[in-house]
Amino acid sequence: MSQDYYERERRSGNGRSPGRREHEESGESRPQSRRPRKKRRSAGRTAGLVLLYVTAVIGVSILLACVGWVCAEDVLALNKQPHKEITFTITADEDFDSVADRLKKEGMIEYKSLFKLFATITHKKDSLSVGTYTLDTDMDYRALLAGMRANSANRAQVRVSIPEGYTVDQIFSLLVEKGVAADIEELQDAAANHDYSFDFLQNVVPLGDYHRLEGYLMPATYDFYTPHDPIYALNKLLVYFDSEVITDSIMEQVEESGYTLREVLTIASMIERETTGEDREDISAVIHNRLENPSAGTQGYLQIDATLVYINGGREPVESDRNIDSPYNTYLYKGLPPGPIANPGMESIVAALKPSDSKDFYYALGDDNTHHFFRTYDQLQSFIASQERYNSN
Repeated sequence: MSQDYYERERRSGNGRSPGRREHEESGESRPQSRRPRKKRRSAGRTAGLVLLYVTAVIGVSILLACVGWVCAEDVLALNKQPHKEITFTITADEDFDSVADRLKKEGMIEYKSLFKLFATITHKKDSLSVGTYTLDTDMDYRALLAGMRANSANRAQVRVSIPEGYTVDQIFSLLVEKGVAADIEELQDAAANHDYSFDFLQNVVPLGDYHRLEGYLMPATYDFYTPHDPIYALNKLLVYFDSEVITDSIMEQVEESGYTLREVLTIASMIERETTGEDREDISAVIHNRLENPSAGTQGYLQIDATLVYINGGREPVESDRNIDSPYNTYLYKGLPPGPIANPGMESIVAALKPSDSKDFYYALGDDNTHHFFRTYDQLQSFIASQERYNSN
């Protein structure tokens, strides 16, 4: 067929191509491809959602800013009112949590958890030292943590009065209690192993045992930093001993006495532990009489109960303590013990050098809480029989 035929067919038909007509004649319909219609949001709804989102973001931002500002005020110590200054002591048995609790209670911080987090992040949680410090509400978190370290400029001072007759162990316990030292072990180590530069210690008390300083830690009232370097703390006591005892006057008396300085201190320590306060020279006379007349009285045995207390743990002595095998047991060994049993004050040191003229060998504490002195053992026993304190059981 010619091209003209097809052109006529196209014009005379319904505009349908032969292919399409074939489909219609066969009863088949041509498939139609349709795209799904999108639901179109209204402009108003979209604007509302955007506004809600923006409002939420702004609200959260404001909330976070407020929380951040409040936290920053605590971290940076801003606007803390009223101003407050405290003396704050950290003890050896405290952990960081309890320290934070007390800082909050004292008003130094507001948020304990935030303070702990700050300390953890800045690696200062383990930097706190036992001692007493001066803190105030102007100090931010960093200053508070720095102010509770051993080398802090905020270390407080503490005044410690050491009583006459305290042993080395009692002095160490007192210094720890007052915050001068972190623990007893560091004081023991400083006493045992540091070679202090004092002539009175050389070639007399060898290193290795902290009791070597017994008798030389002079009782007095001292001011210490808290915490204080243990060596410097003990050195302070030794310096005072040196200034009070190692004088021309005292050392001349020591030389005239026929005893060494250490022996004088040993006698003085027993006097200090035995005296009621008004009888030092008389107790000194009894000790000298027993030492210098070994064939009379107690036959050279000092029989001082205070030496039993020194070796039995500090309790009231009982009869069985007299059998404790120790060179400090003056019931078991004649003469002086190997060293002082306490740290005597100057009154007892002077009494050890200048006993009274008494010829007594015995003394006992009466119901009136004073010592009574006797020349013979029979006189002593008669007195004891007359006292309720010895016969109440």
